[in-house]
This record gives sequence, C-alpha cells and structure tokens, in this order.
Amino acid sequence: MARTTTAKKNAPKKKAPKKKAPAKQKSFEQTLWDTADKLRGTVESSEYKHVVLSLIFLKFVSDTFEQRKQQLIDEGQGDYVDMVEFYTMKNVFYLPEAARWSSIQKQAKQDDIAVKIDTALHTLEKNNPALKGALPDNYFSRLGIEVSKLSALIDSINNIDTLVRSDMASPEQQAASELDIVGRVYEYFLGKFAATEGKGGGEFYTPKCVVNLLAEMIEPYHGKIYDPCCGSGGMFVQSVKFIDKHQGNKKDISIYGQEQTSTTYKLAKMNLAIRGISANLGEVPADTFFKDQHPDLKADFIMANPPFNLDQWRGADELTDDPRWSGYDVPPVGNANYAWILHMVSKLSDRGVAGFVLANGSMSTNTKGEGAIRQKLIENDLVDCMIALPGQLFYTTQIPVCLWFLTKNKKAEAIPGHPESNHRDRQGETLFIDARNMGSMIDRTHKELTSDDIAEIARTYHAWRGEAKDDVQGSTSVAGGRTPGATGGYEDKPGYCKAATLDDIKANDYVLTPGRYVGAAEIEDDGIPFEEKMAELTQALYRQMDEASRLDGVIRENLAGLGYGR
Repeated sequence: MARTTTAKKNAPKKKAPKKKAPAKQKSFEQTLWDTADKLRGTVESSEYKHVVLSLIFLKFVSDTFEQRKQQLIDEGQGDYVDMVEFYTMKNVFYLPEAARWSSIQKQAKQDDIAVKIDTALHTLEKNNPALKGALPDNYFSRLGIEVSKLSALIDSINNIDTLVRSDMASPEQQAASELDIVGRVYEYFLGKFAATEGKGGGEFYTPKCVVNLLAEMIEPYHGKIYDPCCGSGGMFVQSVKFIDKHQGNKKDISIYGQEQTSTTYKLAKMNLAIRGISANLGEVPADTFFKDQHPDLKADFIMANPPFNLDQWRGADELTDDPRWSGYDVPPVGNANYAWILHMVSKLSDRGVAGFVLANGSMSTNTKGEGAIRQKLIENDLVDCMIALPGQLFYTTQIPVCLWFLTKNKKAEAIPGHPESNHRDRQGETLFIDARNMGSMIDRTHKELTSDDIAEIARTYHAWRGEAKDDVQGSTSVAGGRTPGATGGYEDKPGYCKAATLDDIKANDYVLTPGRYVGAAEIEDDGIPFEEKMAELTQALYRQMDEASRLDGVIRENLAGLGYGR
C-alpha cells in the first residue's frame, strides 16, 4: 500500500494544456474595413468610399439626434422633441423619422433597402440647409448592391458607437471625443482608399503627416483660411485641430474652399459637418481656374495640395489675360503647377502666408515660361521657405514632392494674442530645408514623418522667423517678443538647412532646390591621421580579396564534385 502511495506521489504530473494566446483584437476601423471590403465585385472601388462614408455619416447624425432628443425628454421638454430649433441650437441636425438610422437598421434586410437609404439621405439634406449639396442623390438605388452585402455593412456600422460616455470630465471633452471617434473612421478610410485606389485616391487625400506639417509651419491661429482644391477637407480639419491643440479659439477663423469633383465636394461637406466645422466651399463643385467662387477673397492662410503636373488645364486661347497672372508670364497649357501658385498669390492678404505641396520639378523647371515666373516670384521676395520632403509619403504617387511657403510680408510683425510668435525682419532671405532623410517606413512601400520630425522642421522655420517660443539658445527679447533683427536659436546646419539671400538664389539661376543650398552634412573628425586610417583600410581590403579568392576555390571544387568542373 505504501509503495502504491509513493508511486502516485512520484508519478509525473500531466502538463496543463497551453492556453491559447488571446487573438489580437481588431480596431473598430479595421473591423469595418473588413466588412466593407466584401463590397468589392459589387461596386467599383472608386464608388466604395462613398457607400461607406455616407452610411457612417447617417449613423453619426442619427446618434447625435437621438442623444439630443433623449436629453430634451429628461429635462421635461418632451413637447419640443419635434421642433427643429431645439436641435439646431445645439448644432445637431434634425432628423424626421424616415431619415433616422434606427429606421434603416430595422429595414436592412428588405429588398428596397437601397431606396430607403436614398430617402433617408434626401430627407436629411432637405431638412438641414447646412447640408445642401453634401449628400448623394439616389446613389444607392443606382448602384444595385446585393441586399445581403448592404445589410451586412449596415450591421457592421451599427456596432460603431459614435457617442461618448456621459461620465466624461466636461462637455467640451465629450464633444471633442465624439467628433474624434467618427473623425478617426473618416481619416482611416480616406487613407485606406488612397492606398487601394491608386492615382484617383490623391484627388481627395493628403497624408496626415504632411497636413500636420503645413499647419505647424504656418500656424493658422486667426483670420481667413483658404484651400483652392480642398479635396475631402483635410486641411481645414487639421487647422481646427491645430487651434484646439494650442488653446486657440475656433471663432477667430473663417474657412473658404473650392473643389471641382462632385463626389469629393460632397465628401468634404460631410467631413466638415461631422466635425461641426462651418465652411464656405462655394455653391457648387467647380473648376477653380474657370469658376472662382471666391473672387474677392484675401486669405491670411492658404493650405493646399494641388493636382501635380496637371496637363491641358486650359485651352491655348483661354485665360491668357486673367488678372491672377498680372505681372507674370501666362502659365503654360502643359502644366498647371504655376497656375496654382499664381492663383494662391492672388488670394493672399497683405500679411498672408501660403503653404502647399508641389512636385519637385516645380523648383527648377524652365519649361515654357515657368522659370521666368519663378524668377519673378523670387525677385518680388515672396518665397519664404522651401522644403524637400522624403519619398514614399504619398499613397498615390512616387513623384518626389516639396513644400512651398510664400508670404506677402517678410517685415517684422507682431502676432496678435501670440507675442511669442512675433516675426523678425526677413526681407531678402529665404530658408531652405532638406528633409529627404527624415521619416520612418510604416510598411514596405510607404513612409511618414514622425511627430518629432514635424516638430524639428517647424522649430527650424519658426526659429529662423525669429519666434521667441523656438529660441533654443535664449536670445534677447523685448516687449514679450523678440529684438528686431534677432535670429534667436536659428543656425545654418550643413546638409539640413540654410538661410540664403536673394543673391545666393540668383547665383544658382533662381533654382529653389534645397540641396543646392544646404550642402553636404559635416562629417565628424575621429582624430585618426589619414595615413594610419588609409593603411588600416588597405589591409582590410587585402583580407577581403584573399577571402574572396578562397571562396572561389571552394565553389570550383564543389562544382567539380558534382560533375560540372572544367
């Protein structure tokens, strides 16, 4: 008996079964993408984004409506739940029964669900003037999506909680988080669409890191913001985010834009409406060159990503005497890059600054008068800063790109409400930054600028402008700003940045490529004499050559052993 007991005690214990590692939980954006991806084969990929984003928009405005309705009931104002004014006073869209997500969700499996969605979108737009022209018209009916696939997509979107917890710290935080949830979906999807749609995606999406950099550079605290080719409205969204980040007041800015493509124009209106951003995007989608819907606008800030190298943007005899080119050569028919530049120059206020993306060729081209236009821009002292960006930032093109920054005022300037941002006198100077070696790969084919990269580039520009907040060395300041003429913490850095004069640029034939000016990065001297270093390198080379000869012999023997010798 004892032996039995001992044996039991010494018997090897059974190994407990290994617990499966918990599956990595997908984000709600990825889950939604996976569901929506099943639409492929049913609709063209170019239509895909409009299906998804229209439904997300409908879900969001419905959720905010229902939340406001419940609030009225809880406050004893149930008699007013169908009065539009009680919703608009809180910046909430009023939705009749047919336009509510709950109605769509209940009827998701019915054969006429596409018609129901179209009716809901039409009713929503009809009852809310701010959405005029924003929502697709009879769109879902025309697509002919299978009911089962459309129903599955509706179910997936139904799982997105667009509202935030009521126990959050403040109403402001609640509002910010609410907009952020749906904003995340928009940004995620626009990026995904750009990555999968190729060239067409660039019509509505600019990489977030590039938009962030533009905003951090020009600092749109107050005044009029304009984008002449606004796409889905990303520049405006980031401008508002910049203001929030720096504790500014959104009421200090007004937003103007224009977009030619009808579907993208609608995307922009939806994107801005979701975030509670008021903007004047013109009455209709229209060509900025031929139907300028803001003819008298003088903007304080311009942010843009115009279509690169747009060919045949005008006829040979069209727009030849347009006042926007006054004082410059007429931009050539074969490329609209300089037409965009001159259009933006014409829209700048006396103190305005423009930051925009263009193909690298714009910095050096001399094709059909483009060089003469660039020379005139330089001689008029409008070019404030040029930045060469790293490749692979854009989903839709491998063309190397750069950032232009133009300003109407390089004189010393006090920034209202932000004395730490006061500018020094920079007349006759242009800053060149070569950022081609910055950025990190996010996948095999795409790169993005990190937050540190963006901060470093913006800090360099601001320090050069003489801003006290970026004075890393602590220069003398007066009256809460900077001593006129002081450059503060800015220094030229070989291989990275250079403050050039107009004479420097003239000596380089008016070419604006940063590499021409910043030179090569300095190589730190390791203190080893040249003769000693050369002797070591030579011996290392001889060792490698000997090893190469040995390996050649081994390879020959192996080939001979296999019957393939000479």
